[in-house]
Amino acid sequence: MSIPASGALHRLLAPLIDVGTFDFWVQQISPRAAWNRPLATVTARRLEARDTVTLTLALNRHCKLPQAGQHLNVSVEVDGRRTTRCYSPTRIDARHRTIEITVKHVPNGWVSTQLCHHTQAGDVIELGEPFGEMNGADAPGPWLMLAAGSGITPLISLIRQARERQASNPITLVYCAKKRADLCFLPELRQMVARQPGFALHVVLSQEPDLIDGEMAGRLDGVILNAVIPDLAGYHVFACGPAGFVETARTAVGERARSFEAEAFTPPTLALNADEAVHPVHITLAQSGRTVTVSSQEALLPALEAHGLQIPHGCRMGVCHTCSCNKVSGTTRDLQNGQAQGEPQAAVRLCVSSASTDLILDL
Repeated sequence: MSIPASGALHRLLAPLIDVGTFDFWVQQISPRAAWNRPLATVTARRLEARDTVTLTLALNRHCKLPQAGQHLNVSVEVDGRRTTRCYSPTRIDARHRTIEITVKHVPNGWVSTQLCHHTQAGDVIELGEPFGEMNGADAPGPWLMLAAGSGITPLISLIRQARERQASNPITLVYCAKKRADLCFLPELRQMVARQPGFALHVVLSQEPDLIDGEMAGRLDGVILNAVIPDLAGYHVFACGPAGFVETARTAVGERARSFEAEAFTPPTLALNADEAVHPVHITLAQSGRTVTVSSQEALLPALEAHGLQIPHGCRMGVCHTCSCNKVSGTTRDLQNGQAQGEPQAAVRLCVSSASTDLILDL
């Protein structure tokens, strides 16, 4: 069924449309059709690695096509509750408006469990707007890509994009995991090594007893990095993985490379203020008039969730801004850098902010 395109006709009809009713009936005919919701239909799924699946998603016209290296929020319903997490598209087909996401199952993770074990072809999920600044388009010259675990996902999209554009810059990928069974896209990466003279793959495994050619034991450090590329001058370095891995990569690279871009998919260590006494603070929720009490040393998002609030969120590490809300008054502290924010009527990221004083939040 055709949905009115955005523009004059859409604006003309909008006051006459009950969006919920419209979406319900139109989705009986076409599951991903909607008045204005960005929806995607799962068209295929495959096992990518141990406890990891890749889903192919066909986007409706309300979905913005991401760029290689970006992320987007994926929302699913679990036991009647809408839950959101962010993922990096691993393949982007602009011509057919499809993307792929590769999801690693996380024990007790609501979204990853749903996507890995229950989501099937034909299911419909909701997507958020793409975000993230990691982009190789403006990085000519050789690339060094450092990936750990699921950190391969934004990097493989950049590698695939470079191949599609027939870029000539050399690419070296250092891919770290616990076991060989945890490695994603391995057959494709090995084909790249065989067919593309400018592509090199180095696998680093921390818990694999029997190594094969092209594999190294251990974890990423300066010794391994120097063995792979002794001279980083002129290299653009991209790193993605857990926060500890990213910091190790940053230290190992230092100032030797041309540039260093990194994103961590686990929250950084929050900068709790050891000199500040822990004290209770009162949070007034302007929309409901409710007041709750939380600790001054706890991030606001989990603190409010502990009081039963269901707050939209995605990455839980200050990147996607899904949990941002307006702070009407009071002072918060950024737990990533320790800076205080006392300006009234300012946006605050609840997942990486604590309350230094009593607050009024527009919730």
